[in-house]
Amino acid sequence: MGLNNAVATGVDLLGDVHGGAGEQCVELLEEVVRDGDAAAVVARRRARDRYLPGFGHRFHTRDPRRDPLLRLVTAATAEGVVAGTHLRAALEVEELIAPVPMNIDGATAVVYAELGFPPPLARGLFVLSRSVGILAHAWEEAGQGRRNKGPIPPSILPTWL
Repeated sequence: MGLNNAVATGVDLLGDVHGGAGEQCVELLEEVVRDGDAAAVVARRRARDRYLPGFGHRFHTRDPRRDPLLRLVTAATAEGVVAGTHLRAALEVEELIAPVPMNIDGATAVVYAELGFPPPLARGLFVLSRSVGILAHAWEEAGQGRRNKGPIPPSILPTWL
């Protein structure tokens, strides 16, 4: 399989579960900003689903990538580069659902929202950044002399493979 096919396959595997949280979190933050009542937004969303996109992490009690990004947004807000409305919304949601902290998807959602990107572009930017890693992985696999294979379930592989 060529590198372009490997990247295309990897990108095609991204979706709502892996790759969609940034977009969903920008939507959440925009709803908080528009509504003006983070508690009401959180209550409405939690009535539908306990999960809030952009918050919590499977492996980290506090995502180590969160703080450096939020410090940059805080500095940009202080310098008047961005308004800080989405940052404040995210921090308010985080406070409401404590002890569950914001994760990398939430922090990048704050960055994208503060820069004025609409929610679908948050997903697009995630896909762009992830495609670089997919390319590197495919290149590494190709360098090991093995055939790059797409995610084909073993049950449908031809017997001659």
